[in-house]
Amino acid sequence: MATDEMTVSSTAASLTDEEVVERVRAGEAALFEVLMRRYNQRLYRVARAILGDDSEAEDVMQEAYVRAYLHLDQFTGAARFSTWLTKIAVYEALARVRQRRRFVEIEDVTDHQNFTGSATTMAGRDPEQQVLEREMQVLLEAAIEALPPVYRSVFVLREVEGMSTTETAACLGLSEDAVKVRLHRARARLRKYLSNRLRAQATRTFPFGGARCDRVVSRVFERIRTLETLSRVHPTRQHEGAE
Repeated sequence: MATDEMTVSSTAASLTDEEVVERVRAGEAALFEVLMRRYNQRLYRVARAILGDDSEAEDVMQEAYVRAYLHLDQFTGAARFSTWLTKIAVYEALARVRQRRRFVEIEDVTDHQNFTGSATTMAGRDPEQQVLEREMQVLLEAAIEALPPVYRSVFVLREVEGMSTTETAACLGLSEDAVKVRLHRARARLRKYLSNRLRAQATRTFPFGGARCDRVVSRVFERIRTLETLSRVHPTRQHEGAE
């Protein structure tokens, strides 16, 4: 097993997706791991954007990989493998949304869920910087989560995953014009959401309380006592001390 893992690892950096596919078709099934590790992040994000649930997103990922593996012979190379694979995941996620709507009467299948995304590595960072970055990440994730699903999926594919308009349209079964319109609306909603959140938080910025407040108060009274003492000992120096 260790030898197989080393082989897969060394191969991953040098083979294109299409080359991996051809070798898997030829019988090197273990190499399919290369593709999974390359696209785990993307498939998780797009499935999570559509379903709004971590567990279901993982289920979709697994199902998409199984379907892709079993139907590799249907991959013709007309589109990039990444687009073909992502499209499978999108269809599986949307199928689950439709199934969910058959049994649960809800308007928005993803309201009030948390878009957690992936953990950001912050090793070696200043603790305060880590906290700030985490707060910014949580705020952005909440803003993305607040988008309606039809906008969220487009935004995640275009802005988070960096896919082209053409690829996004192919994955979601939309026209390129529709992708552009939805992306524009998603950005507008995000700006409004973030603006409102930041405005609400503005009064809490640059806090000065607790120990810092106590320290200033203590130092002021200490200074006053010193000046009062000096004024009693040297009455003529009262004004000098104030200056």
